[in-house]
Amino acid sequence: MSIEKVSLPDALSNVDVLDELPLPDHQPCIEAQPCSIVYQANFDTNFEDRNGFVTGIAKYIEEATVHAALNELLEEGQEHAVMLYTWRCCSRAIPQPKSNEQPNRVEIYEKTVEVLAPEVNKLLNFMRFQRTAIERFCTEVKRLCHAEKRKDFVSEAYLLTLGKFINMFAILDELKNMKSSVKNDYSTYRRAAQFLKVMSDSQALQESQNLSMFLATQNKIRDNLKENMEKITNYEDLLADVVNICVTMFESRMYLTPTEKHMLVKVIGFALYLIDTQNCNIYKLDQKKKIRIDKIDRIFKNLEVVPLFGDMQIAPFNYVKRSKQFDASKWPLCAATGTLSPQADLNKYLPQIREDHIKYISELARYSNEVTTTYKDSPRSDPENEEISELALKGLQLLSEWTTVVSELYSWKLLHPTDQHQNKDCPADAEEYERATRYNYTEEEKFALIEVIAMIKGLQVLMARMETVFAEAIRRNIYSRLQNFVQITLREPLRKAVKNKKDLIRSILVSVRETCADWIRNYKPEEDPAMKGKKDPDSGFDIKIPKRVVGPSSTQLYMVRTMLESLISDKTCAKRTLRKDIDGQYLIAIDQFHKNSFYWNYLLNFSELLQQCCDLSQLWYREFYLEMTMGKRIQFPIEMSMPWILTDHILRTKEPSMMEYMLYPLDLYNDSAHYALTVFRKQFLYDEVEAEVNLCFDQFVYKLSEQIFIYYKQLAASILLDKRFKEECAAQETYFNPPKPNRYETLKKQRHVQLLGRSIDLAKLITQRINQDLLKSLELAITKFQGGDLTGVVELEALIGVNRLTHKLLKKCLTGLDDFDWMLREANHNVLAPYGRTTLHVFCELNYDFLPNYCYNASTNRFVRSLGLSFADPTHREKLPTVASHYLWGSKQYNLAFSTIFGQYSGFIGSHHFRAIVRLLGYQGIAVVMQELLKVIKSLITGGIYQFTKTLMDAMPKSCKMPLYDYGSPGILGFYQENLNDIVQYPDAKMDLFQHFREVGNALLFCLLIEQSLSQEEVCDLLHAAPFQNIFPRPFVKEGEKLEAKQKRLEAKYAALHIIENIEKFGTEKQRNLARDGDLLTKERLCCGLSIFEVILNRVREFLSDPIWTGPPPANRVMNVEECTEFHRLWSALQFVYCIPVGENEFTVEQLYGEGLNWAGCAIIVLLGQQRRFEALDFCYHILRVQRADGKDEVVKGIHLKRMVDRIRRFQVLNSQIFAVLNKYLKSGYTDGDMPVEHVRCFQPPIHKSVAEGSSAMSMPHQGTMTLDRNHASMYQTQLMDKRNIITGPIHSPQY
Repeated sequence: MSIEKVSLPDALSNVDVLDELPLPDHQPCIEAQPCSIVYQANFDTNFEDRNGFVTGIAKYIEEATVHAALNELLEEGQEHAVMLYTWRCCSRAIPQPKSNEQPNRVEIYEKTVEVLAPEVNKLLNFMRFQRTAIERFCTEVKRLCHAEKRKDFVSEAYLLTLGKFINMFAILDELKNMKSSVKNDYSTYRRAAQFLKVMSDSQALQESQNLSMFLATQNKIRDNLKENMEKITNYEDLLADVVNICVTMFESRMYLTPTEKHMLVKVIGFALYLIDTQNCNIYKLDQKKKIRIDKIDRIFKNLEVVPLFGDMQIAPFNYVKRSKQFDASKWPLCAATGTLSPQADLNKYLPQIREDHIKYISELARYSNEVTTTYKDSPRSDPENEEISELALKGLQLLSEWTTVVSELYSWKLLHPTDQHQNKDCPADAEEYERATRYNYTEEEKFALIEVIAMIKGLQVLMARMETVFAEAIRRNIYSRLQNFVQITLREPLRKAVKNKKDLIRSILVSVRETCADWIRNYKPEEDPAMKGKKDPDSGFDIKIPKRVVGPSSTQLYMVRTMLESLISDKTCAKRTLRKDIDGQYLIAIDQFHKNSFYWNYLLNFSELLQQCCDLSQLWYREFYLEMTMGKRIQFPIEMSMPWILTDHILRTKEPSMMEYMLYPLDLYNDSAHYALTVFRKQFLYDEVEAEVNLCFDQFVYKLSEQIFIYYKQLAASILLDKRFKEECAAQETYFNPPKPNRYETLKKQRHVQLLGRSIDLAKLITQRINQDLLKSLELAITKFQGGDLTGVVELEALIGVNRLTHKLLKKCLTGLDDFDWMLREANHNVLAPYGRTTLHVFCELNYDFLPNYCYNASTNRFVRSLGLSFADPTHREKLPTVASHYLWGSKQYNLAFSTIFGQYSGFIGSHHFRAIVRLLGYQGIAVVMQELLKVIKSLITGGIYQFTKTLMDAMPKSCKMPLYDYGSPGILGFYQENLNDIVQYPDAKMDLFQHFREVGNALLFCLLIEQSLSQEEVCDLLHAAPFQNIFPRPFVKEGEKLEAKQKRLEAKYAALHIIENIEKFGTEKQRNLARDGDLLTKERLCCGLSIFEVILNRVREFLSDPIWTGPPPANRVMNVEECTEFHRLWSALQFVYCIPVGENEFTVEQLYGEGLNWAGCAIIVLLGQQRRFEALDFCYHILRVQRADGKDEVVKGIHLKRMVDRIRRFQVLNSQIFAVLNKYLKSGYTDGDMPVEHVRCFQPPIHKSVAEGSSAMSMPHQGTMTLDRNHASMYQTQLMDKRNIITGPIHSPQY
């Protein structure tokens, strides 16, 4: 196998091409800047390169050396602060000996010493450090306070470093006071060490004693520092300078990060405490104008509380209150009570923050669009670079300001927890931290916090995207401005200094130039007139400055700024300052350069400062409050955590304007984790952050998914809710408003959310949850249907419909949702099984409830429950489990509305229910149900009905003639009542037998109505498919128009819809075959003439093969007229039974059994071919005919004749309708050419009896003739007409 070799230039060019590779990402950006992989170049050398600038002023190089040492002490102090803050009590986890006699006491103490020894060493190092730091600080102060040194200049940077030391002492002292667990752990260690005699030498014992006293004494560091400071002469003047520089920097906003701002305030407060002693009064310093108490009072009022370290906070004014000579009258603002600090009201700052945010991102967008849409061959000009640099600085300042507002509000809230009197929602037994966080913010404050955090994190993303542009512009701008200032601006002051022989100024300016001037071709210009104190020639002196993308080092910048500051400073105690020897315009230029260059160090470390300005990690840390619980809490629950409080607030309120800010509060966990790893460097803190993130994110996904599902479920329900119903409810002041529009679409598109270095596909997680919710909704809908009777099938279809619409709405953004039909099959347990839960329940309800309990009414075409007794066992159904309301219709209100609507369908089973069954079950389900119904019908016919028929046939009279009209209707009624008395009195006729017939009839009716509904659905499908199959209705043709031409124009107009032609042109072979098969199936589906009901009837006919249904062959070989051996004679007797009118408080057969009874009997008669004989020979029909002729109305043996006749007529009409329907279906399978030929046998006319007796040539009848009496003659005529199929109505017996 050959390996292709690629040269290095080709490889590099291939890598460069990757920059042009488009990586489209359609995800809306609504999350903070990810920080999983961060590259930050650190250009701070901590003055390690100071010896390289030998051309600078020597004393400033020495000062740089002192700075480096002090910075190292500050870094060590930060490590000790982290150690104290993150200290967790170890002694609580160590078992203690319970008595001196405990056998393993020595082993316990040994393990205690082994575990705690490393931690105690840290405390010893801390004690030594604070001692060393105080000594070093006091040494520096003493050196600077020397009388001769006071005449010299002390730089701004040096004073600021001293301020940082004061801040460090304040933090360490407060941390030591706060951590009682440190004292407990050391006490445990000391007890064990003393028992084991580990500290045997005197030095160790002394050090142990010192450490014990150091830890036990409150404010030890502060008091030691003050005690040492008081020994220094004039130290108050130096501290006053520190206070003044802090006040000046605070007022002129010469800081960038929130930490620096808060450090200035803490330094002011702590320095005033150190100054105020018995010998020195800060109020006298104010009178001497060495400090300005009025300014400090204003600062302390505006910032009542500042963060100290982590979740610890401090009121700077408390330092002043603790001073020995405190005078409240000198502090009018701070001493005043009843006025709230401005930092406690975030809403006050919010309008200005919004305005600044809009203005800045608009300006930023202009540069961003320019960078992304244009390409320049040449680099930007100096003014352009300056504009971009100013834009970057402004962005950092805005971010710092907003972050400061958030952290100051948080600190103020921590120091001012709420209670049950201020907040009614706050329990009386709430924890301290809970009162400070969970119940301490109003709804408006939470929304304001979320909005400000979103603006901070959102702007951070935008600025980070332009980091490369900013970094290049910043370096070009700083280089250009520095070189222009050094090489051009300083030439004139230098010329005048040389001319006027101001050697000190000249040496400083020359040192500045030599420290950072970057001459063209690395050579400074020769014969420069300015160096000789001469003016430039008339032609000018041309100085060319190179263009470079590089900034000065931190040491360079420090040296330049310090030397320039010595020129313009007026803070020295000398009688004459150097600034008086510099012209005003150049003094202003130097001063302006000094102010502008203050921010250059920040800009050169743009990436790092951008992260620091947006750092809100302290909103999560709670070590101080965990310490206060004294071991009762290992960690606080997420309900007390600020990131989750804000996130959950959005989820709970469902505020649409805040929905897109959902991910920004979660980024606070990123800040906390980053801080734990990079600043605290504690793995256990990161693990706790990670554990909370795992829990919170699961809750977040769960709640968000549920909200999205509920929103779209309610939206679907509001769309499907009947408009007239809503109008009628609105008239009664009940409103069904659709859910308020919300911005879930943006969240549903998030496919790579960054959290703790993980890239999370939020859309996929939401999709998984919603898949489960939809599946659960479908399962619940089917379970609800299974818990009720068959009338619930309409609601089941509607529930499936609302879930289908919900799925359709969600599918627009959540493309990963499972196919709805797949989910429906899964919920229905119909993935592999041929039938599902719905089909099984439909059949179970049919078998156990519908067939035995429902009565059919043809006038309404509905089934209703029988009003009388129930002849079947009660149906036991599973109770619906208690679930959330949104799994049904989305909310309780919609659940109530739809329950009211579908409650209208619960009292009957009609066409709505059958159409729903057809749509839900489909062809396969219908086939299964009908197959099972055939089994039920077979078991009824061959079982109970067969046995009853056999028994009742024996009870029937062997022969029952049709009485003459002469007897009159009362006589005929009495005759039939007497002959059928055994049937009438049969105990089980009206109970079990009629029940069996009712069940058979209901089953047949169900099959009939199902087929009718199925036909309607198929017709609708055909009409919907017609335009796509090139089938159009016949167009209207005006006079003079041609039908063919109009038809062709119509076909041409809709040719694009013709699927077959389009797929034939553009589809694959497989697609063409599928399209042809689908087209053929659709066209031929209703053209086959198939009838399900006909098949059912033919199957039922097969169950009637027993001779009991037809009886023996007639003796006359034509038909049985008087003999009661066929089923239709039994049915006539049963019809006579249920036509008898019932009493006043009795139920009629219609109420008990409905028309299913009649359908069963008529169907059996038709299937046995006994319809015409039944209509001709029926007992009740004969009574009806006679009563219509004589019109009599009597009561015969308790039977009201007229009422009975009325009932007979109603049943006669009903039977005729049933026979017509049955005959239509039984003959629907025959075409005109397939109609069976009826074979008619011809007989001789009947011979009268008298003629036959008088005949002398009496003989046997010829073949094909028989003797009939006068009654039989009419039967012959009827039978003949029946065979010719020309009977259209009931036949009246002839009267002889």
